[in-house]
Amino acid sequence: MEGETSWFSHCLDDIPRDVRAYDSFQELRDEGNEEVTTVSVDLILPDDLLERILSCLPIPSIIRAACVCKRWHDIVSSRRFLWNFSHVIPQKPWYFMFTSSDEPNGYAYDPIIRKWYNIEIPCIEKSNWFISSSCGLVSIMDNDSRSKLYVCNPITKCFKKLEEPPGFKFSDYSALAISVDRISHGYNVSIVKSKQVPGNFFQWNLSIHIYFSDTMMWLTPLTEVLTGWRAGDESVICDGILYFLIYSTGGRMPESRHGLISYNLTSHSSHDLLIKSFIPVPCSLTCGRLMNLKEKLVMVGGIGKQDRPDIIKGIGIWILNGKEWKEIARMPHKLFQGFGEFDDVFASSGTDNFVYIQSYGSPVLLVFDMNKKQWKWSQKCPVAKRFPLQLFTGFCFEPRLGIIP
Repeated sequence: MEGETSWFSHCLDDIPRDVRAYDSFQELRDEGNEEVTTVSVDLILPDDLLERILSCLPIPSIIRAACVCKRWHDIVSSRRFLWNFSHVIPQKPWYFMFTSSDEPNGYAYDPIIRKWYNIEIPCIEKSNWFISSSCGLVSIMDNDSRSKLYVCNPITKCFKKLEEPPGFKFSDYSALAISVDRISHGYNVSIVKSKQVPGNFFQWNLSIHIYFSDTMMWLTPLTEVLTGWRAGDESVICDGILYFLIYSTGGRMPESRHGLISYNLTSHSSHDLLIKSFIPVPCSLTCGRLMNLKEKLVMVGGIGKQDRPDIIKGIGIWILNGKEWKEIARMPHKLFQGFGEFDDVFASSGTDNFVYIQSYGSPVLLVFDMNKKQWKWSQKCPVAKRFPLQLFTGFCFEPRLGIIP
């Protein structure tokens, strides 16, 4: 499997030769040092207690700890440590912001210590590639041929290339989503493909393709023709349900340019028409962004003006309860002005209890805490200093050590 080399394998090579670790106080005595009066706590702590101490460190510090000595390296790279760290120690989602250049460069934001880290995400070649994340894994697909499809862990850099679905031909629009089981670490990758029926602007062929990591096989459970609507590039999986936005293609003008469709991934049914699951969006939107927050569907949308639905007047956050939308928050006007009140589209993603909203025109990142109902600006991203006069985009992911594709 590609990228399976241990992420700790290079750490010890960077340690200076004069740096040594002693397994016990007795080794210090054996060196003939009779004047030793103090001993590092590390030397007398048992492995299990040292493991508990190291597990309280943030992830960047754990990576550095692996370079301290062989003992620490063995502890933080052990299966038990990785499992406990991933399942016991709570981690808040990071946000990776990168440029629109041909070779994306970026930084990841840690909301706990409010710090940016310069990291490289494997497999991403261009900023317009499709990206989706779940439980520490990120799925990535190219925006040209749709033939390059990867699943990777952004922290450990482990990745796997997936074969494209059988018979998967070029589409006009595609939406990518991934869902990871938090216990087994098995995952599903879904692609919603939408292609215009030749000679008919109002009809679009839609198909759903699902990859199962346990069988390493693709399934195409459903194909359908939508009239007056097409799928786009926005989808997410929540509690076994695939949700994706659809967009009006004209004809009889609907009340809104957007709608929501759902499909039960566990049923694999192809009998019911997708349009029967249609859910209208809560108001006229300039754009909509879907995300999974603790298996609940959340949407962040640009609110369009009543007389000019293509002009943004605010940004709202809604959660779906059954088939009804409940408004959770609306960006305060003073923040909306600072965010960029003329940007009718923007990047937004979230997981756990955090929602990130970012302007494409500047490296401005706003964070909304769903539990505290609080808005907060992040620290200024250094990507703007290194890459001025660029457009910016990004996505959030959970930083996890003990999971591989």
